[in-house]
Amino acid sequence: MKNKRARTSVDKAVVDVWQREVGELSTRNFAHRLAASEDLVLRLEIYKKLEKHRGCVNTVSFNADGNILVSGSDDKRVILWDWETGNAKLAFQSGHVNNVFQAKIMPYSDDRSLVTCAADGQVRHAQILERGAETKLLAKHQGRAHKLAIEPGSPYIFYTCGEDGLVQHIDLRTAASTELFTCCPIDDSRAYMPFIHLNAITIDPRNPNLFAVAGSDEYTRLYDIRKYKWDGSTDFGQPTDYFCPAHLIGDDQVGITGLAFSDQSELLVSYNDEFIYLFTRDMGLGPNPIPSSPLSACNKASDIGLDHSATDANEKAIPQVYKGHRNCETVKGVNFFGPKADYVVSGSDCGRIFIWKKKGGELIRVMEADKDVVNCIESHPHTTVLASSGIESDIKIWTPKAIDKPTLPANVEQFKPKPRGWMYRLTTPQDLMLHLFSRQRREASPERNGENSSAASRELLELILTFNANSDASSDGGNASGPEDLFS
Repeated sequence: MKNKRARTSVDKAVVDVWQREVGELSTRNFAHRLAASEDLVLRLEIYKKLEKHRGCVNTVSFNADGNILVSGSDDKRVILWDWETGNAKLAFQSGHVNNVFQAKIMPYSDDRSLVTCAADGQVRHAQILERGAETKLLAKHQGRAHKLAIEPGSPYIFYTCGEDGLVQHIDLRTAASTELFTCCPIDDSRAYMPFIHLNAITIDPRNPNLFAVAGSDEYTRLYDIRKYKWDGSTDFGQPTDYFCPAHLIGDDQVGITGLAFSDQSELLVSYNDEFIYLFTRDMGLGPNPIPSSPLSACNKASDIGLDHSATDANEKAIPQVYKGHRNCETVKGVNFFGPKADYVVSGSDCGRIFIWKKKGGELIRVMEADKDVVNCIESHPHTTVLASSGIESDIKIWTPKAIDKPTLPANVEQFKPKPRGWMYRLTTPQDLMLHLFSRQRREASPERNGENSSAASRELLELILTFNANSDASSDGGNASGPEDLFS
């Protein structure tokens, strides 16, 4: 019997066109299949470079229609782009006094309402008027504010998180911020770290009551806003669920830089000095995980319909892993790509964009995108288009227009992460002291008795050098900061 010839992407495309023409495939499903085509992903190349910023571009984001791209930069400006023509529709001063880390257009606002957060800890609202933009301060974090998350479908509600561990809920109708909680370590073994420095926050689009935060430890924490009592009568600091790969539980050298939810409530988590992991809802550790155990006892989370007790702890599903990129030097995001979140995308310290198949984790594409580091990759809401930015001052728009399909670079997946514990970003004397106390506790532990003293001395020297280096640079790989940034 002859073996059947494997169907190529071209063959499949022809069949899809035929099925659409005879009515066996709806126009919508045809468009989704086309947008998710691996052939299109393999043909992505730079369509335009958007050049107007005068510093690192730390954030790019499309509006709901996908015709406008908003960006923010170390130059403290926000720019709205017509990305198809490459023209800047509007550029204005954000009102921040330090690097803009995130800028997003609020939905159903006629693209005239934007929210921003920055290295100065401020959270601001910008309203687009006929002759420019007006901005005002909404809230403030004690430390850098890296990310904000907009409630899906709401023109008014969003959340922010910062390096002070604080999560805030903001309603633009009242311009009032509510401090929900300060994220703290899971147990007393890390008393040297009074709170978790938060780098990422994201909302589940399938259930907007749920949001996740992550930062300077190994756990992603899931919260349910319905548990919050607006009169402040209850403590809202207890997560509904925790997520962490089993081998990273108890590892105090890693942290998390990026989070993303898919439309199927899958959760992407990007670790510094490690890899990217995809969690489904049944992979949670429950509301009370045991830090010393790789797989904690399962707990019920009835408020959101979870049943961890149905699965034995020793048989818990293993999250899908995505390898090959480097996430060591800056705070990088992570994202889904495709109409049904068919792919996973991330930037890398090597200046390239990595694209994996979500199912199976196969690396299919590596693209040169920056001379230094790629931090941000944003997927267009409706079509096969990507926007990327990093240390360079431009924004690159990627569309599937290449004639030839590229091949993967040799040995691209040989990267082995080396934990260095940079996540705290030692930029203040207080940070340095916390790390010194932490190191003293570890040196006194029984596991480290008899450790080579010269190695310990080298670690201490590296810690001090890290402090000196980070005191002169922004956490997102931006331009040097002034002395006022170090003691804010």
